[in-house]
Amino acid sequence: MLDGMFSFVLLDTRDNSFIVARDAIGITSLYIGWSLDGSVWIASELKGLNDDCEHFESFPPGHLYSSKEGALKRWYNPTWFSEAIPSAPYDPLALRSAFETAVIKRLMTDVPFGVLLSGGLDSSLVASITARHLAGTKAAKQWGAQLHSFCVGLEGSPDLKAAKEVADYLGTVHHEFHFTVQDGIDAIEDVIYHIETYDVTTIRASTPMFLMSRKIKSLGVKMVISGEGSDEIFGGYLYFHKAPNKEEFHRETCRKIKALHQYDCLRANKSTSAWGLEARVPFLDKDFINVAMAIDPEFKLIKKDQGRIEKWVLRKAFDDEEHPYLPKHILYRQKEQFSDGVGYSWIDGLKSHAALHVTDKMMLNAARIFPHNTPTTKEAYYYRMIFERFFPQNSARNTVPGGPSVACSTATAVAWDAEWSKNLDPSGRAIFEVHQEAYDKQAAPVTSSIVPPEIIDNVPQMKVSTPGVAILS
Repeated sequence: MLDGMFSFVLLDTRDNSFIVARDAIGITSLYIGWSLDGSVWIASELKGLNDDCEHFESFPPGHLYSSKEGALKRWYNPTWFSEAIPSAPYDPLALRSAFETAVIKRLMTDVPFGVLLSGGLDSSLVASITARHLAGTKAAKQWGAQLHSFCVGLEGSPDLKAAKEVADYLGTVHHEFHFTVQDGIDAIEDVIYHIETYDVTTIRASTPMFLMSRKIKSLGVKMVISGEGSDEIFGGYLYFHKAPNKEEFHRETCRKIKALHQYDCLRANKSTSAWGLEARVPFLDKDFINVAMAIDPEFKLIKKDQGRIEKWVLRKAFDDEEHPYLPKHILYRQKEQFSDGVGYSWIDGLKSHAALHVTDKMMLNAARIFPHNTPTTKEAYYYRMIFERFFPQNSARNTVPGGPSVACSTATAVAWDAEWSKNLDPSGRAIFEVHQEAYDKQAAPVTSSIVPPEIIDNVPQMKVSTPGVAILS
């Protein structure tokens, strides 16, 4: 078992006492509830608790619950958790070695697997390291030494183009899945039911991942390795360009890691597990986090005049001239949030669709209808209506975080730029003068017409049979 990456329950049959422990970061979802008869319930989904418990809540990551003590207690308390400013010098080779070890550790499997490849830095590094070390592993002997990669996007999206280039460079068997805006809209209710949130950015990103996971599982694949966690650890979101100093930069990375179980980890875990697919995330390996979070944040700061873009320390660590991991322009590709990278018209289409179902009058009464985490946009209102239909309990709505955010920032970081309060949008395009395809600063984002539905299933088929037989495309 990968250390600290799984939750578990231990039962003492002598007195029926038990201990529940959640994984360190919250990679997999877990909830705890209490019924009227005093019994304690544990489930990986809200759906397992909302009909039987008077109160339930998210089981906090890195904690354990003892039935004898009747209380939660933190077991995972790394140095970075206190948000004290670290001072270790940047060692690119140590960082590279730590991440390679984290990826290799996740190659222990006896099922068909592949990598999620968006063409961005994080997923491309995961794919590159996996491709380098796959040969000679037990998995390669069972399923073949050629790595399978998977990408999803609207026709012509940035991710599809970049992912294909990386796949060709690494020599993977690449599976490209297309969806339309209408395909995604048709899946929204299922996505919210499975993901169990009304957070806008999570739903935007979960939908294409949900659609892709169904296709991947249909090919016989049971596990994928993904790149979640890097942006939180290294300050990869574009709003980090405006961090006022290294202290605030570091504290924001700490806040982002602590909230992963409510956002990216929740998305990755539930989008895949809805179809019986396991997602592994090497960036959130405990040992790797300890190495990365010990680096003096001065080295993580984004400094354009010195050629240091977001996640420079990670990019530099894998910038190997003799044995390159990736093409230079991919290694230094600007950050694209997943919901943007699948195609800019995806978010624009969602806003257009929400505007057809939520009126101006409904928005005027939003605070009365939804006094907790009141939606401030028609898109947020639309998702909230669907969520409350599935999960009407107060406990359910309280499991979803709230507060202002721009480009996936925490509420605290919104104060870094006075202009952000005028355009609180989760998309990376909200960061003017940073994102290469930023929204027009003088106007609201332009919405696009909804693409007519179509089905594009021309992807290589994967035949999975008995162990010892390679996966064929």
